[in-house]
Amino acid sequence: MTEHYLEDFTPGQVWRTGRARITADRIKSFAAEFDPQPFHLDEAAAQATLFGGLAASGWHTAPTTMRLLVEGELKPAGGIIGAGFEELRWVMPVRPGDELRAESEVLEVRASTSRPGQGLVKLRTTAFNQDGEPVLILVGTLLVPRRRADAAPPG
Repeated sequence: MTEHYLEDFTPGQVWRTGRARITADRIKSFAAEFDPQPFHLDEAAAQATLFGGLAASGWHTAPTTMRLLVEGELKPAGGIIGAGFEELRWVMPVRPGDELRAESEVLEVRASTSRPGQGLVKLRTTAFNQDGEPVLILVGTLLVPRRRADAAPPG
């Protein structure tokens, strides 16, 4: 796939990903290592929680979304390099058998004032389940190289 430079991004563009299926075994193995709470580890224990059943950790949903982005259409030159997040929300639980996909919308593109060879792209990324329901929303900024440091600013 073609790598995209700062000049290739415009507000309103949407980049899509493929899909990833979430399994009960993977929910449990991730939780055992990183978020060992009963509603992520044990179906019976999870029934008695506000989730009413096994649910993936939000921290599991986030790197799954990252993997989808890396394998999807969004290909900034040099890789997906984050400068930070303004927002990260887990909208609804991810369950065993859910199939996730993501879309990233370009919100803003601007040249860096301190580093002429790069700029910043603000994206809203939404991960959806197989029913089209959002499960994760994040707004973050990527560092993206410019095609030429002396080029006119985007926009």
